[in-house]
Amino acid sequence: MRIIISGGGTGGHIYPAIAIANELKTLDPSTEILFVGAEGKMEMEKVPRAGYRIEGLPVVGIKRELTLDNLAFPFKLGRSLWRARQLVRTFRPDAAVGVGGYASGPTLLAASMTGIPTLIQEQNSYAGLTNKVLARWAKRICVAYPGMDAFFPPEKIIVTGNPVRKDIQQAEEQVVAGRAQFGLDPGKPTLLVIGGSQGARSINESIEAGLGQLIEAGVQVVWQTGPAFIERARAAVQATGSLLIKPFDFIYEMDRAYAVADAVVSRAGALSVSELCLVGRPAILVPFPAASEDHQTKNAMSLVDRNAALLVRDAQARTTLVGEALSLLNNVDQRAILIKQIKLLARPNAGRDIANEILKLR
Repeated sequence: MRIIISGGGTGGHIYPAIAIANELKTLDPSTEILFVGAEGKMEMEKVPRAGYRIEGLPVVGIKRELTLDNLAFPFKLGRSLWRARQLVRTFRPDAAVGVGGYASGPTLLAASMTGIPTLIQEQNSYAGLTNKVLARWAKRICVAYPGMDAFFPPEKIIVTGNPVRKDIQQAEEQVVAGRAQFGLDPGKPTLLVIGGSQGARSINESIEAGLGQLIEAGVQVVWQTGPAFIERARAAVQATGSLLIKPFDFIYEMDRAYAVADAVVSRAGALSVSELCLVGRPAILVPFPAASEDHQTKNAMSLVDRNAALLVRDAQARTTLVGEALSLLNNVDQRAILIKQIKLLARPNAGRDIANEILKLR
């Protein structure tokens, strides 16, 4: 088969898309896959790194506030739809898959207009605008959470969970390699801090403010800051003179990072939540409050309501987050409960299940 996979903008869209592609190639190595992303977005670098070809569209999103950029939106959308139709015509896919993000709209619309069957994958507990629009033409809609018939036709919905890379699923095998890579002492507790692929300012500032508490408690921190905060984080750590805090702008080897973590502080993007379920790590979730329709809080509550994670509101993070993290690291019984509960929500076969649904579109 020839498959187009479209979407991106954030790691939460890109990595599930790559996981789906990998499963398709595992099921049938002769499958040809073309990714379509948005020009200038991170998929244009991450997808080739994973070994796949990608084409870019000039599409952009609509900003919530009134800006001049919004005036260019209809023109870029028109150019993107024209380019997407060109790609569909030349690649001649048997099916098109959308994972959310700007580029999936024009691509799946172009595919639908030429009679190509489409499948959309919604990662969040609250459907994104692009996927809600595309649902009317989609043959299948793969979702990660129950109750998505509030957004999509129920007869099209299949609950699969979110696809996660194979290396994440095998994280437990990477403890020794992870400690060596990050320079960790196996006798000290380790906190992993991740704010998404671009970092999270409130989480970063909370860790920065609590460096003294963490160091005094003897806690090692593997800290993914995102590119915008890394120099500030390095300067703050250097000023303490401590070797316990390890700041990184981006961590590619997330399997090793999860493997060494005794607890995790994270945003509540769909991919992060799915990964935490699979690796079974006790987590404190700090939802991004400006996410569309506050979907990160909804993602987080799907765990919190099941006693599978803790929640710290973004507005309270700077004053409470580090204290909550230290309390969790010191409470063995609470961590054991969180680990048990979060593992119950894991869906390790999500990528394979979605790939099989795509193959049925033939």
